[in-house]
Amino acid sequence: MHSTFLDRYIQGDSLLHRLDPRLKLAATVAYVVAGTTLPPRSWAAFVLLAILALAAVVVARIPLGVALRRSAIALPFAGMAALSLPFMRGGAVLWSWPPLGLAVTDEGLILFGAVLTKAWLAVLLVGLLIATTPFAKVVQAARALGLPAILTSTASFMYRYLFVLVDEAGRLMTARAARSAGGGRTVWWRARVLGGMIGSLLIRSYERSERIYAAMLARGYAGEPRSLAALTWERRDTGAALVWAVLLAGAAVAGWLLS
Repeated sequence: MHSTFLDRYIQGDSLLHRLDPRLKLAATVAYVVAGTTLPPRSWAAFVLLAILALAAVVVARIPLGVALRRSAIALPFAGMAALSLPFMRGGAVLWSWPPLGLAVTDEGLILFGAVLTKAWLAVLLVGLLIATTPFAKVVQAARALGLPAILTSTASFMYRYLFVLVDEAGRLMTARAARSAGGGRTVWWRARVLGGMIGSLLIRSYERSERIYAAMLARGYAGEPRSLAALTWERRDTGAALVWAVLLAGAAVAGWLLS
């Protein structure tokens, strides 16, 4: 099982690929905060934010279909989380079911649509950050921007050894398939085998973590990952930061004024 199953970075030489990871991380956080704090009726601002994000996708030379497909994964989860909003908001009743006391209002639908839009915009730009920045650089940028070392270390190790766990699980599934020739297996048998596989994976992971930690201590690990490649801020980063700040502020102000 190859690690690209989990790795979403797309190699390239676009302007966004070359920007400082600290700028891209800070710009993404600012975009998400600006979008999520807008009033529900800020449709003009939502359109401007979508244009801004899609323009960034074009500049990054990421296929538009790939960016839209990755961002669409947020819609089912956001829809499930906001499913009750159309029934819990005051306003003009558009549909009702008296036996259960359910009523869909116009204000509820507007809020539901706003939640879906905000979630989609946030995931779209976060996906762009992941597609143009290696995860190790994202973690390094987060540490440089002040995120505690314990969080960045945990994220770094989780990402690095998640691929190892996936490969280990793949080997266990291959071994199970090799030892399970023939049909007619019961659900209870499958559940028992699955439980054994999970237990075996847990034990192997625990033993591997102990060996890895001992090796890290032997190499001078002091609680924080180190990188030989230092982050460098250049003139293009300053220019890109100013342009992004102006456009993002303009979209946010338009949303508050026109809502």
